[in-house]
Amino acid sequence: MRPDTSAEHVDHNAEAARLERTAGLYPEDAEHLLVQAAAHLELSGDRPSATALYDRLLSSSAPLEHPHLVRALKAANLWEYGHEAEARAIIDGVRAASPRDPAPWVIVAEALESHDELEAAQETFTEAAQLLLTDVPEPPYATYPVLFGRHRVRRMLGQSHDNWDTLADTLHTSPVSLDELHDPKRVWSLGSDNPAELQAEISRLRAELGTYREALSRPFPVAVLHWPTGELAELVAAYPSLAGDYPSHELHLATIEESLRELAASGTPNLGIVTGTVPSYEAFAASEGASPGDSDLLPQYATTLAARGRAEAWPPQRGSGCWCASGRGYGECHGAEA
Repeated sequence: MRPDTSAEHVDHNAEAARLERTAGLYPEDAEHLLVQAAAHLELSGDRPSATALYDRLLSSSAPLEHPHLVRALKAANLWEYGHEAEARAIIDGVRAASPRDPAPWVIVAEALESHDELEAAQETFTEAAQLLLTDVPEPPYATYPVLFGRHRVRRMLGQSHDNWDTLADTLHTSPVSLDELHDPKRVWSLGSDNPAELQAEISRLRAELGTYREALSRPFPVAVLHWPTGELAELVAAYPSLAGDYPSHELHLATIEESLRELAASGTPNLGIVTGTVPSYEAFAASEGASPGDSDLLPQYATTLAARGRAEAWPPQRGSGCWCASGRGYGECHGAEA
């Protein structure tokens, strides 16, 4: 949900303004777009304006898809510019609500951690792990930051490994171990006069940043367009010129899986699937001044959906449902031949 671009390459105020304008054009995506805009405002240093965007979302008459995430982001932002009491109250509210989404837990725990509330941060990470991972055969990818953050805080507190920490070690794939990444003594190496020590620390920090960014932000440079059965039938009936692109729904689904496997085999990273709807596609065509019957518009529509945060990662996590919404697991459906 957060911008994944370094500060030196972006005019954050201009990007926030662009995202706000886009939210006006696509109200169905306003939540995702305004959260991104608020993050850019935070990066620009305009934290009060970021809070105003969070308040705008929370006071909206339209129900939010991720209300606890917005509250968590607001709390973290408030604390950074002196509103500690209000931030703490919101954090307590998020914890009491026990959201099933890992992201709000990570944000409030990291807010506590960044203000040296390590015990409270550990308690928050632990509450999240117990809620989200108890009796789960395999941790979903989205919960990895919960386990990694808990491991980090416990390491800083000097506590011995427990079962959750061992699980975090197992899930961690970076060549630098979590114990080394989360070693409190690392901070001393940053003040060293030895170039070799500084270079080693830079390598560790890069590895940690890479893991963190992968866990929290997964861009989709290539996203394949998926039409559910009813939507595809409506699309082809309304725009017969597209029938050649979609001879049948079964072939459409098979083509999606085949295309994604070919892209994966060629080394293309971060593949995704976006699901189209006819009203959304027609609105996109109108915004482009084009005809919905133009097949050249389809890949542009897919790219736009991905840029608006609508992409789902492919392949699905092991044990997850298939992307085609058949109701079966991916391994029993389109992933059966993988």
